[in-house]
Amino acid sequence: MNFKRIYRLWRREGLKVPRKTRKRRRVGHSGNSCARLRAEHKDHVWTWDFIHDRTVQGQPLKWLAITDEYTRECLALEVDRGLTSDRLLDVLTNLFLVRGVPRHIRSDNGPEFIAQAIRTLTDRAGLEMLYIEPGSPWENGYGESFFSRLRDELLNVEEFMTLEEARWFAARRLVEHNEERPHSSLGYRTPNEFASQCATSVRATPSLQQHTAENVTQPVLS
Repeated sequence: MNFKRIYRLWRREGLKVPRKTRKRRRVGHSGNSCARLRAEHKDHVWTWDFIHDRTVQGQPLKWLAITDEYTRECLALEVDRGLTSDRLLDVLTNLFLVRGVPRHIRSDNGPEFIAQAIRTLTDRAGLEMLYIEPGSPWENGYGESFFSRLRDELLNVEEFMTLEEARWFAARRLVEHNEERPHSSLGYRTPNEFASQCATSVRATPSLQQHTAENVTQPVLS
């Protein structure tokens, strides 16, 4: 076995020495990413997204979470067999009535988020939708972080027998996240405690209030 034979076998098998590469830090490809447009105060930027799960019988469960990026509050945690744009419209208008209108909402380009009904409501409310680049979940880092913990600490731990049981756990998780769990990024305060000490910038236009009053007869969130 000499050098020439080894070299011939090396070339025949297509072997080569791997190149050294440096790690890259992805910050997103658009100005709508959480790294480039950061929340500066309460109700400046909300984020929302979906996560999927199943009951023990294999029936689908679709979870929706809306969070405030600055205070880390979970404003809504909904679960159902399916969540359409009309359901999102109900949840969103209810939040506008209770909390006010944010400056921005960050999301991906899912069909529910880009539906005409949603865009009509957001345009009327005067808020801007921040759609991240397709295939770039790191641009919505706060939403991904929330769902990562939700998956690890709830969905991968509990088995849901029914939809009603999943909704009970969702309500319990909402209280735990907002009122009982301190966050290191908030100086080890709970989101509700931190939010109560923050100045807010709430905007609600008369046209939006009239629109929601006419179309929402009862609160959607418990």
